[in-house]
Amino acid sequence: MQRIGVIPGDGVGPEVIAEARKVLDAVAEKRNLALEFEEFPLGASHFLKTDEVLSDETLQRLSKKDALLLGAMGDPRVKPGILEKGVLLRLRFHFDQYVNLRPVKLMEGVPSPLRSDAGRIDLQFIRENTEDFYVGLGGRVKKGLSKTELDLKRRTYEAKFDVGIELEDEEELAFQIGAITRHGARRIMEYAFQMAKSKGIEPVTCVDKANVLTDAYGIWREAAEEVSGRLGVKKEFQYVDAVALHMVRTPDRFKMIVAPNLFGDILTDLGAALQGGLGFAPSGNINPSGVSMFEPVHGSAPDIAGKGLANPIGAILSASLMLESLGQKPAAADVERAVQGVLRAGKHRTADVGGKTSTSKMGDAVVAVILK
Repeated sequence: MQRIGVIPGDGVGPEVIAEARKVLDAVAEKRNLALEFEEFPLGASHFLKTDEVLSDETLQRLSKKDALLLGAMGDPRVKPGILEKGVLLRLRFHFDQYVNLRPVKLMEGVPSPLRSDAGRIDLQFIRENTEDFYVGLGGRVKKGLSKTELDLKRRTYEAKFDVGIELEDEEELAFQIGAITRHGARRIMEYAFQMAKSKGIEPVTCVDKANVLTDAYGIWREAAEEVSGRLGVKKEFQYVDAVALHMVRTPDRFKMIVAPNLFGDILTDLGAALQGGLGFAPSGNINPSGVSMFEPVHGSAPDIAGKGLANPIGAILSASLMLESLGQKPAAADVERAVQGVLRAGKHRTADVGGKTSTSKMGDAVVAVILK
């Protein structure tokens, strides 16, 4: 029995997760899998009703799951950041989900904004998920002398910052601190280069901005050099702006990209656009030896919630990634093949790509192929 915690979340989250669950039930029936689901009502409605974002008791219950499946976080009734930081980022940090895996694959039958001869888009994005400029360290100071104490706590280390600022001839200053540890850089490189080795992919493209941010991305490059040499997998270094350019001009140039948190977040949204839109983009927040969480890349889209317009493919493919992480590779392949078959046939398209297929009908179409 494999136990899965389900967090439908906000906006279109419950709609797309319902379709992912439908597909998981179908492939479980086909492959005789024992999957046990438990829903957790985290998100805006729960917060507005209880004033609770994510309790320690809920974290304990989630920690007993083999994997988590998340819909989306965010609601206009709640101040931005409360749910995203209080649920999504807290789960990532608590479970040390240091890998953000985002496959970027343009499937046949899906329109792309690029010209038709742009090449075959099929690459793996490995984004570091717990460090860089998303560590949550920063502040704002007024004119004069100020001192700020900042504390960075992770499961594997703790760092304290005493920031003294004397501001002259300016009204206010805002600052944000990015932090990359050698351990954090090394382990994401280990994951990326090991995956590349197992899949026979070379070179691994290592993204940074080391020509300007020399300290943070200097340690990033050193980790890449070390792991690449030890595993015997070729690498290349590319600045983030060059990668963005090449992703549009020659997207088939890349097969695997490993990026720090901030740049990875931006580039993977570009990747989602190249594969047809955010509705087609899956992701996994992965701890290879702990609890991992899988979610579509898109947000909660409250403007279309409840209308049956959301594209569930990203959520369904996230469920496929989850099955693969749980060791159910044949079932994961069944789901991906079914999605490919539906999209290739071209009869079913959701509103985001100019079609009229509803969220539930798209899920039904994928289920029909699985059970055929």
